[in-house]
Amino acid sequence: MQKSVLTLAAVALISLAGCQSMPASSKQAESKPTITPEASAALAQAQTDVKNAQAKDALWTTAAADLKKAQDAAAKGDSATTIKSAKAASNLAALGIAQLNYPTTEMK
Repeated sequence: MQKSVLTLAAVALISLAGCQSMPASSKQAESKPTITPEASAALAQAQTDVKNAQAKDALWTTAAADLKKAQDAAAKGDSATTIKSAKAASNLAALGIAQLNYPTTEMK
């Protein structure tokens, strides 16, 4: 009887030790899609440009839409679309800020 109890205890300890080496979650084993450093830099620049345009009340809705497209593409790991949409968002944000220097069309 004591021999069977010791055997069961040993089996339990061995099985618990084996569980420690297994990943805690299958989600941890899955990796998120990644983008290239160039795409990451373009996205960061677009976020800054759009934020600056918004702060000056010069943000065009198309710039915000392109930034959203770039963020969605980055989440999917699509570097080419991220770069294309981020550059478009930056360009549109710059145009929105430049438009502030145009003469007004208000009647005085």
